[in-house]
Amino acid sequence: MRFAFVFRCCFLLVLLSVVLPCPAQNSKPADSSGSSSSRSKKTPKAPAKASGLDEGGVVGGFYRNKSLELSLKIPPGWVLRTEEMNARDEAVGETDNSRSAPQGTPKAGEGGGRVLLAAFSRPPAAKGEDVNASIVIAAEPISAYPGLTEAAQYLGPLTEVAVAQGFSEVEDPYEIAIGPKTLARADFHKDVGSRVMRQSSLIFLAKGYAISITVIGGTDDEVEELLDGVEFSAK
Repeated sequence: MRFAFVFRCCFLLVLLSVVLPCPAQNSKPADSSGSSSSRSKKTPKAPAKASGLDEGGVVGGFYRNKSLELSLKIPPGWVLRTEEMNARDEAVGETDNSRSAPQGTPKAGEGGGRVLLAAFSRPPAAKGEDVNASIVIAAEPISAYPGLTEAAQYLGPLTEVAVAQGFSEVEDPYEIAIGPKTLARADFHKDVGSRVMRQSSLIFLAKGYAISITVIGGTDDEVEELLDGVEFSAK
């Protein structure tokens, strides 16, 4: 099974946000109304819309996605970088996927993975002593993984990418119920200098996609507080 596009994107860019500066003017407050994705003609629309999975949007400090029956609270003062993450991985996809990927590998913006939300506690250019906490929601077509029928199976590629980025598993993956939804969960940690980066990922399948909700924080309490903001509505 190949490295997951979505998790390569999530892990790599979350780590870049911690250790490498990026122009702060590219970020926008999470309190901004409207969609978290660009409406510029230069930014491709998410291919997910054709399958009934919309991108969702951020309004009043909450990310909401009706097609997933999902809402997620974004802490006050956080900044959105959804556009930047999609733009970077689309650029990587145009290079890597076209040259070396197996036949049928989806490209970013052409039926492949898509970041639905990327929110950070501070702009990447802003220095801080603590871990730059983050929330990333991403979607990747189930068709990219023949035989994938359960969310837990997607944790294989996730763990491969996590370990490759220097993370260690805290414990074996397990199931967790949030409202009417049952998700697969995996927890990781990584030493970053004098700090410890903690990460938890929730996985579920919907609308022909594997959906991941990944949070990163500096303490277990911070991670759990972020995950407490995830809600699913009953049909």
